[in-house]
Amino acid sequence: MTAFPASGKKRETDYSDGDPLDVHKRLSSSAGEDRAVLLGFAMMGFSVLMFFLLGTTILKPFMLSAQREESTCTAIHTDIMDHWLDCTFTCGVRGQGKYPCLQVLVNLTHSGQKALLHYNEEAVQINPKCFYTPKCHQDRNDLLNSALDIKEFFNHKNGTPFSCFYSPDSQSEDVILIKKYDQMAIFHCLFWPSLTLLGGALIVGMVRLTQHLSLLCEKYSTVVRDEVGGKLPYIEQRQFKLWSMRRSKGRAEKS
Repeated sequence: MTAFPASGKKRETDYSDGDPLDVHKRLSSSAGEDRAVLLGFAMMGFSVLMFFLLGTTILKPFMLSAQREESTCTAIHTDIMDHWLDCTFTCGVRGQGKYPCLQVLVNLTHSGQKALLHYNEEAVQINPKCFYTPKCHQDRNDLLNSALDIKEFFNHKNGTPFSCFYSPDSQSEDVILIKKYDQMAIFHCLFWPSLTLLGGALIVGMVRLTQHLSLLCEKYSTVVRDEVGGKLPYIEQRQFKLWSMRRSKGRAEKS
C-alpha cells in the first residue's frame, strides 16, 4: 500500500515541476500580447486623428467647392488695376498693407465665353476679381514685380491655348488654372487612414483570436489530464481488490 501513495506523490511532483515553466511562458506571452493590442489601438486612434485633420483641411473644402471640368483657355488680355487693394499681412509682424490686383481675361475654347482666370479655388474664394492674392504684402516692390512677371508670362502665350478648369453648373464667369484638390488627393486622404484603421483592427482581432484559441487549448488539456488522472487510481484500486481476493482465497485454502 505504501507504493501507491508514492507514485501519486511522484505525479504531483512532476506536475509541480512543470508549473513554473508554464507560468513563465504565460507571463511572457501576455506581455507581448499587451504590447500588440496597445499598438493596434494606437494605430486606430492615429487613423481617427488623420480622418479628422484631413477631413477639415482637404475633404470639406473639396466638397464645398464647385465641381469643375477640364477645358482649354486662351489669354485675351492681362492688366494690373491702378487701385491697389487693402489687406492684412502676417510676415513676422501683423499690419495693414496693399497689393496689386492682376486680372487675366481668357476665352473658353469649347464655348467661346469670356471669363476671368484665377490661380486655384482658394483664389476665387478670397478675391474673385484678381488672379491671385499674395500671402505676404509687406514689400510693395516685390508684390509689383511678381504681378508684372505673371502678366508677362500670359502676354508671351500669344493666343496659345492652355489647360484650365471651369464650372459647368455655375453661372459665374470665372475659371481656374490649377485644381488644388484633385481626385488623387482625395483618394490618398481616404486610403491611408482607412488602411491604418484596418491594420490596427486586424492586430487587435488576431491577438484576441490567439488568446481565445489558447484558452480553448488549455481547457482541453486540463480535461484530458483530469481524465487520465482519474483512470489511474481506478486501475490501481482494481489491482488492489484482485490482490486482496487472491490473498483471502489463499488463506482459505491453507486453513
